[in-house]
Amino acid sequence: MPNFTRITGFILMGFSDIQELQTICGVFFLVIYLAVLMSNTLIITLITLDLKLQTPMYFFLKNLSLFDLFLVSVPIPNFFFNSLTHRNSISMLGCAFQILFMTSFSASETLVLTAMSYDRYVAICCPLHYELIMSSRICALMLCVSWVTGILFGTVYTAGTFSMPFCGSNVIPQFFCDVPSLLMISCSESLVVIYASHGLGLCLGISCFICVVVSYFYIFSTVLKIPTTRGQSKAFATCIPHLTVFTVFIATACFVYLKPPSNVPSITDSFFSVLYTLLPPALNPVIYSLRNNDVKCALKRLQQNLCAMGSCHLTLQSNCQ
Repeated sequence: MPNFTRITGFILMGFSDIQELQTICGVFFLVIYLAVLMSNTLIITLITLDLKLQTPMYFFLKNLSLFDLFLVSVPIPNFFFNSLTHRNSISMLGCAFQILFMTSFSASETLVLTAMSYDRYVAICCPLHYELIMSSRICALMLCVSWVTGILFGTVYTAGTFSMPFCGSNVIPQFFCDVPSLLMISCSESLVVIYASHGLGLCLGISCFICVVVSYFYIFSTVLKIPTTRGQSKAFATCIPHLTVFTVFIATACFVYLKPPSNVPSITDSFFSVLYTLLPPALNPVIYSLRNNDVKCALKRLQQNLCAMGSCHLTLQSNCQ
């Protein structure tokens, strides 16, 4: 029997061993994190308060922004704290919670994006039955399925990962805990459980991908039959933002979770980890606000209401004086 030393914690390498660069990276990530926080909170606030945005598409967009906030809030605050204190250690429990939350929110967000593609399919291919099919009850049910499935998947994935013992080096060549890095330091002779968890995640991702592809096949087939160019452009304008967000999210997630484990830290690995963590949450509000007149109008109405409230408050103050 080999004499293994059990690991009780991990070291997150981050991006540099130089303390000054660690601080710069931490501040840079904090600025991006705050921007993501404010932009997604703005989207959630607009959709919640504006009555004209109470539709299935914006219901799912609001929850997509919520999942983006949850997802980006798992690794970034911890990385910022570690960068300022120059302490890159993370406990076994902390690592387990990182994997649990990131996989759960990622799975739930994938399902919400799939539901959004179905919403676009019904809106374009079955417009007469849209309100009946995409009722508030159905939308709430789809969201509940996304939450429950994501939590179950995250629990199974995390339990499978930490059911095996770790030994040897405790260094993770990332700024957050990821399963491919943990597989490299596993001293378990059997990885059946973790590969079963990988297979479950792969099946979930492929199923969602197929659903989105089939939905857009029918959407594009229907849109191309519209006789006017203006009608086609209007229909495509409601689909392109979602398709862009879905493609970026799936591409970066596949690279992070499906890449073969490597003993040597790679700049490419770190780059795609940053993209997966920050790009979708930062990109979603930009795409859905800059290319969406409804959101722009809702923002103008909110500004007008706030200005009106401010002027009323000043009037009351002057009357009291």
